[in-house]
Amino acid sequence: MAKYFDVHPANPQPRTIGTVVDSIRSGALVAYPTDSCYALGCQLGNRDAIDRIKSIRNLDDRHHFTLVCHDFAQLAQFVRVDNDVFRKAATPGSYTFILPATKEVPRQLLHPKKKTVGVRIPDHVVTQALVSELGEPLLSSTLLLPDEEEPLTQGWEIKERLDHEVDAVIDSGDCGTEPTTVIDFSGDEPEIVRRGAGDTSRFE
Repeated sequence: MAKYFDVHPANPQPRTIGTVVDSIRSGALVAYPTDSCYALGCQLGNRDAIDRIKSIRNLDDRHHFTLVCHDFAQLAQFVRVDNDVFRKAATPGSYTFILPATKEVPRQLLHPKKKTVGVRIPDHVVTQALVSELGEPLLSSTLLLPDEEEPLTQGWEIKERLDHEVDAVIDSGDCGTEPTTVIDFSGDEPEIVRRGAGDTSRFE
């Protein structure tokens, strides 16, 4: 059964955040809130949890996983970012950017042909607290179940539906149903892959 953590949305309890992060370091797969909906998250090199995410969401090898980062300094360790991206990037916020990965990213997370990975810096107090305490990006994927049009948004519902498929659920209140806007910066021009919560006007 998944552990259930009730976390204050504006002032997350340090002890609770520490407990969750310890479980992530020990191999846990967690469902956690972001600024654009819930996500599934685990540590970067956790192959078992990655396989579990793929199973829960019915994903194939072409899926772009996302590295949820604390800030640009951390993000730049894992992807190659040029000045143009820095100028256009609307972060922190509800955006995911697809960029060429550095050697710091495990091969199994890369797009098989493009060698890219998704990255983002969320504007959410609880997510920021988790990533800051973890000290590295949180490998993530939107909690959108197969054949459903909208992501799950309520912690109690996630606990009920995924009780035996995740190890922990963090509940800090409703965080909306709209996933991030996804922008592919791996080519010559930005390509809007998915229109979501983030405004796309600056990329068009």
